Amino acid sequence: MEWFSGLVLSINKVLWDVFLIVVLCGVGLYFTVRTRGIQFRRFKDSFRMTFGSITFKGKEASEKEGMTSFQSLLTSVSAQIGTGNLAGVATAMISGGPGSVFWMWVSAILGMATIYAEATLAQRYKTIVNGELVGGPVYYIRAAIKGPAGKMVAAVFSVLIIIALGFMGNMVQANSVGGAMEAAFGIRSEYVGVALAILSLLVFLGGVKRIVAVAEKVVPFMAIFFTLASLIIMIVNFRNIIPAFYDIFVGAFNPKAVLGGVLGVTVQKAMRFGIARGLFTHEAGMGSTPHAHALARVKNPCEQGLVAMMGVFVDTIVLLPLTVLAILTTGVLGSRDAAGEFVTGIELTQSAFAQVFGHFGYVIIAICVFFFAFATIMGWYFFGLANVKYLFGKKAIPFYAVMVSIFVGIGCALKVDLVWSLADLFNGLMVIPNILAITLLGGVVIKLTKDWEAGKPYDKEN
Repeated sequence: MEWFSGLVLSINKVLWDVFLIVVLCGVGLYFTVRTRGIQFRRFKDSFRMTFGSITFKGKEASEKEGMTSFQSLLTSVSAQIGTGNLAGVATAMISGGPGSVFWMWVSAILGMATIYAEATLAQRYKTIVNGELVGGPVYYIRAAIKGPAGKMVAAVFSVLIIIALGFMGNMVQANSVGGAMEAAFGIRSEYVGVALAILSLLVFLGGVKRIVAVAEKVVPFMAIFFTLASLIIMIVNFRNIIPAFYDIFVGAFNPKAVLGGVLGVTVQKAMRFGIARGLFTHEAGMGSTPHAHALARVKNPCEQGLVAMMGVFVDTIVLLPLTVLAILTTGVLGSRDAAGEFVTGIELTQSAFAQVFGHFGYVIIAICVFFFAFATIMGWYFFGLANVKYLFGKKAIPFYAVMVSIFVGIGCALKVDLVWSLADLFNGLMVIPNILAITLLGGVVIKLTKDWEAGKPYDKEN
């Protein structure tokens, strides 16, 4: 196990220390410039299109007709919000210091332009296969790269996303649930894993309607609950808010000046873990959320591109700072457990909430992480499922559902560091074919955007 863990860390060092930092930020900057800062210019329209006509009693999602735009957003946000906001940011600050949060925000701001391109292309190249509406990166990859080479790259992407999200990513979600439940209620993580695996399988077998129903009902109300609890912590520790922001901004460029010095953090580590955990949180550039955005019923692809941008904003700019400020204002970052190890992951977030709520703080986070992680498991299963059907057809669905459930159960019992390292590895690998495709199709995104802003009617054939 130590040899395997070392191999994963070595590969991640090559992927994340320079290559993906440059690629992800570079592509985000590219689409920011080419769209003339669409995440800033059209932010008001993005907000209006997302929240202007919210309804929780809309038309049911169907495989043939797809979802409403808001259902697509909630399905993607349910995948984005997960344990990245509750546990991922904690691991980022342990590995990269408070300054890593700054780089998470940078990646999110640039990522809003990237995810705009992804969602727009997902809408542009969605299609009907065997009477079912389908879409996602495999379809725009084949549009970007013609012939057998395009089919091969699309197949590679499909395999990677099935492993990255369906298996490894869902192990991360389950791992945080297991740790939180054990800390809050004393329930062994192995037992939590069995229960979570069974519950997941029951929802998986209900199909897209049940997955969307979970996202619609769980995500908004749990977000409100978590926000209120976090605001109470900030009110109690309001004197520490300004010092917390100081640590974030100074730590991004001079980690030794803040707690990063105690943690042994460098600027490169702050950037590396900030961008890596940022990707895990908002998923811009990863090629996951386009599966949901492709199924939205909208008049023009660019409209769903704007809705997708708001998902990144809500997830990383609005909700993520709640966890960050809870940890920094309570002063738990850098604390050690009985074995002398730094407290990290979901336990660090629980420790922060316990400073104000006592043991009930562990319960609050256990409840939040259960529902957030469960919603993410549903979303990531859905994204992987689209690629399972692309590669193997519907006959493979039951096998895939069972396998994901097994990995969910296993994830609860594994060491947190190895689980996150595996997630980083496969997340990084699946970024490469997706980023290649959206870059090659950058001209299509720009043309669609210009035509839409000029008021020209959308014609899929041109």
